[in-house]
Amino acid sequence: MVVPLKSAVLGYAAMAKGQELEQFNYEPPKLKNHDVRVAVTHCGLCYTDIHGIDDYFGITAFPFVPGHEIVGHVSEIGSEVTGLRKGDRVGFGWQGRSCMECEWCSKGEEQLCKDIDKAAAWSPYGGFSSSITVDSRFAYSLPASMPSEFASVLLCAGISVYSPLRSTATGHKPKVGIVGVGGLGHLAIQFAHALDCEVTAISSSPDKEEQALALGADHFVATEDKAGLRNMNLSLDMLLYTGHSGIDWTRLLNTLRNNGKFVMIGFSTVPVAFEPLELVVHQLSITGSLLGSRMVMREMLAFAQERGIKPKVELMPMSQVNEAIRKVKEGKARYRIVLVNDPARTGT
Repeated sequence: MVVPLKSAVLGYAAMAKGQELEQFNYEPPKLKNHDVRVAVTHCGLCYTDIHGIDDYFGITAFPFVPGHEIVGHVSEIGSEVTGLRKGDRVGFGWQGRSCMECEWCSKGEEQLCKDIDKAAAWSPYGGFSSSITVDSRFAYSLPASMPSEFASVLLCAGISVYSPLRSTATGHKPKVGIVGVGGLGHLAIQFAHALDCEVTAISSSPDKEEQALALGADHFVATEDKAGLRNMNLSLDMLLYTGHSGIDWTRLLNTLRNNGKFVMIGFSTVPVAFEPLELVVHQLSITGSLLGSRMVMREMLAFAQERGIKPKVELMPMSQVNEAIRKVKEGKARYRIVLVNDPARTGT
């Protein structure tokens, strides 16, 4: 049962660049016509939250409350909201709004909105809090039997990997390489397998082979296995890069066959380098992929529920957010941490 929220929102904020989060109370933003207020029960921890704390993108406004893999219950509704009622369980990911007017929004590609830098669910404050306010058109009703901790991760990591993979799965069992077996990669392997791809997991951690195969990978190659990567030359239709660190880009790109596609969804700290001759001769393409449209988000949630896609999550109390951040930074999360609010904080 949902009861009205107290006037002050209880959150965890970085007060300056790179600082640990501390308790931060603030008045809830004024509800706009299409907005909903949501009492947060679960919020996943994404590496993009850490990027925000460290002002990696150069746009963070402090105090900064991270959190954008959010599930909770609707507590207030704007005057023009349709399809949602108080008490409904909903979820939303990084994108909490868009201009709804530019050429991209008009084409149903809201993730490419001209004002995307202003569209984050954490603007003005995010999901590491007792409640959050977003545009209802980016709040998604969830399957009744989908656990909230699974849904929270799917709403960001899930859509990030599903969106580029769905365009590759065209019925001829494409060969896909998933670079990185982590928060994004472990879901990418599951989605690619469910989309009937032949999946090769490529990881800098040889000890992840057994886990990758259990998730649905057909093959596993360590990034330091030069012979193994050489044996894959000109074999893959697509490479999906899900990591955050550098790699031998040339050796990796050599695994792509003619018309192969290299898709980046992770933010590498090392610039991508390639041999122009190979790019031209084999008609390779290097591209990025950002989230997905509202239509693709709904499609992804339904597909994940139907095919049993299950993020591997570790639950931690919201009050232990700084410990959770340390675990992610140290690479000790297997594979996503979801923070859970004390019901007394949210009124649920």
